[in-house]
Amino acid sequence: MTRTAIVAGQGTLPGLVAEALEAPLVYALEGFAPAIPAQPFRLERLVPLLDAMADAGVSRVVFAGALRRPRLEPEMFDPRTATLVPRFLGAMQSGDDGALRELISIFEEWGFEVAGVDSIRPDLVPGPGVLAGEPSAADRADAARAAEILAATGPLDIGQGCVVAQGLCLALETLPGTQAMLDFAALHQGLRPNARGARGVLYKAPKPSQDRRIDLPALGPDTVAQAARAGLAGIAWAAGGVLLLDRDAAIAAAEDAGLFLWARE
Repeated sequence: MTRTAIVAGQGTLPGLVAEALEAPLVYALEGFAPAIPAQPFRLERLVPLLDAMADAGVSRVVFAGALRRPRLEPEMFDPRTATLVPRFLGAMQSGDDGALRELISIFEEWGFEVAGVDSIRPDLVPGPGVLAGEPSAADRADAARAAEILAATGPLDIGQGCVVAQGLCLALETLPGTQAMLDFAALHQGLRPNARGARGVLYKAPKPSQDRRIDLPALGPDTVAQAARAGLAGIAWAAGGVLLLDRDAAIAAAEDAGLFLWARE
């Protein structure tokens, strides 16, 4: 039997992944408590964690939930994990994608298969189609423009989302995340050239070169509420590349708010 460990971040996703597994072991970075019980660990003691996973019969690992870079405490490194410090620092300086790829590489060196959330819960990744409302021609043009922007900024490892209204980029996701981007867009709704024109679209997509086994962009009812507060017409995303959490609640929230939800080919 394949025994799976979940490295859990924040939010509801770790619990959704756990529901699809038989008796998974759940671990979480200290200070980043997920919504399900988890054994805490520190990155400074990564090698003992890997050894403990192997001793417990783990053969597969899945990363699920929102993660932020922890602050590393040099005095807390055990001798074996300390040998990985040059790799940690070099990867973290190269951006989120580089850091996550290096983390995957280390787990694979210990013999673990690293699986993507979408391989365990494919139902969380909608295929192409409109799930709520109906994007207008102007909304579709804004989504296409947003996709172009993310395709251009993706190699720079900046973020996985942007807000476009009437062809103009009102906000780009950076390190603070989606909520901060939408809060910014809400503050600057008046920058739209035509107050009676298209209200704007939140668009999300994986970075072109990212390893999709970790850090897939995600949407849910909270995102819908934030987009509504920002005065947007709807949310579009790259079909097959974005997680939709609590689909029924997200669709209901979008319909109540008059927003569209569109998994764009």
